Amino acid sequence: MPEPSEDQLSYRLITGPDTREFCERISTALAEGYVLHGGPAATFNGTNVIVAQAVILPAAVASADAAVATAVDQLEGYDDEEAYEGHA
Repeated sequence: MPEPSEDQLSYRLITGPDTREFCERISTALAEGYVLHGGPAATFNGTNVIVAQAVILPAAVASADAAVATAVDQLEGYDDEEAYEGHA
């Protein structure tokens, strides 16, 4: 899997008319290391079907997950008794 570059966003929402070009844009994002996030959305603007697909970088998700896990570990190590010392 390609390493993310510094200018890649962690999250992208790719939108456009439901055409081959849209599918190519999604395919390019996948080739750049993004993964699909949820299913596509579609709407009709009166003329064309407009689609949207969210993509995310797995490394960004892993980094966020690690940050949450660290925060939870810190909370679990927090002594509630000391927090309320001197309070009735």
